Amino acid sequence: MNLPNKLTVLRMILVPVFMAVLLLWNKWVALAIFIIASLTDLADGKIARAKGLVTDFGKFMDPLADKLLVISAMVIFVEQGTMPAWVCMVVIARELAVSGLRMVAASNGVVMAAGWSGKIKTACTMVGLCVMMTPLASVRLFGSFTVNTLVWIVILVTTVVSGVEYFAKNGAVLVKGDL
Repeated sequence: MNLPNKLTVLRMILVPVFMAVLLLWNKWVALAIFIIASLTDLADGKIARAKGLVTDFGKFMDPLADKLLVISAMVIFVEQGTMPAWVCMVVIARELAVSGLRMVAASNGVVMAAGWSGKIKTACTMVGLCVMMTPLASVRLFGSFTVNTLVWIVILVTTVVSGVEYFAKNGAVLVKGDL
């Protein structure tokens, strides 16, 4: 197993550790684990492309590990009442829809490259989730509108925009598929 794939596996292992620490122990340690896991996402892709270590395992497991990390944090925030469940559901629906589109594309021999809006969505989401684990999240910007609210709005908007972009750029594979 090459280094990028090891980083992906490490990220997957860190997901339940992150969840347990956030729920049962210490939010600052959980934040550190989340940051480390997020940085492995940044590192594995860069290393794989730079050193020619791109594998089918990495193509499949890297996005899955990202989704598990992000969704695990969001589900905890829903449970804690700091994120509306419907925002979490929009993110999950987008991830499932894009994954489905990628599977149809792959079955037709088409590889869907990640778009810039998807990269921006991932960065905004991971940074935003980090902010939600800090006292900064409860700072009131005006009225009852907090930094936390601003974070989940940014996550929601970038999620929807990137989902629309994926389907606008790659929706033609559905026409070629078995629909």
